[in-house]
Amino acid sequence: MNIKDKVSIVTGGASGLGKNIVETLLELGSKVVVFDINQSALDIMEKNDNLLILCCDLTNEEQVAKAIQFTIEKFSKIDILVNNAGILYSEPLVNILSPEKRHSISSWQKVIDINLTAPFILSSYVVEQMIMSRTKGVIINISSISAKGNMGQSAYSAAKAGLESMSKVWAKELGSFGIRSVSIAPGFMNTESTHNAMTDKLLDEMKSKTPIKKLGESKHIASTVKFVIENDHINGKTIEVDGGLVI
Repeated sequence: MNIKDKVSIVTGGASGLGKNIVETLLELGSKVVVFDINQSALDIMEKNDNLLILCCDLTNEEQVAKAIQFTIEKFSKIDILVNNAGILYSEPLVNILSPEKRHSISSWQKVIDINLTAPFILSSYVVEQMIMSRTKGVIINISSISAKGNMGQSAYSAAKAGLESMSKVWAKELGSFGIRSVSIAPGFMNTESTHNAMTDKLLDEMKSKTPIKKLGESKHIASTVKFVIENDHINGKTIEVDGGLVI
């Protein structure tokens, strides 16, 4: 797939990994639509004729439907969807030192809603448009090596594992329409969300366990997104970008 002149949606594209993905796709000539709930972050994004920014709560189906409508009105089609938006939250199943003791149900639901349900909702709308317009497109789901199970991250690990499973299902369901589905699983990244969710001590431990002894950068994920889009024989797989942490 040639990225130039393709229409891409990137969720959570106003900051972090998503912003780097957006910048990379724009540089390659794609028209890009950013769905993000952070209006202040959207407001400071550099304006571009090939960029449409929409404030959208991806867990709200009505807002998703309207955002898709705006996208079609602006660019007529959708070729690429990058499900990047998510939240990273750490909490053990049981903490006897905490007043609540057990993992919060509300935090569990929030993590599942944003990391798993939201990509399901949005992908269903995007795929509908792709099929109706006979577009041979690609869905890229940003997962995590936490999908294999990470201490203190029951909800996040479950959501990312579910996202990878959905991606495999979609690869099988949508291949006959010329639509691919691929997951990218970053390792521990040098991003604000990672530093907010994990202590420096724990991140240092992860670096020491990584063969190349460093955290990943946003550019590593953006370049992998580019690779997945352009190589149209990759389908149904999870590509781990973790410096060799999981081997």
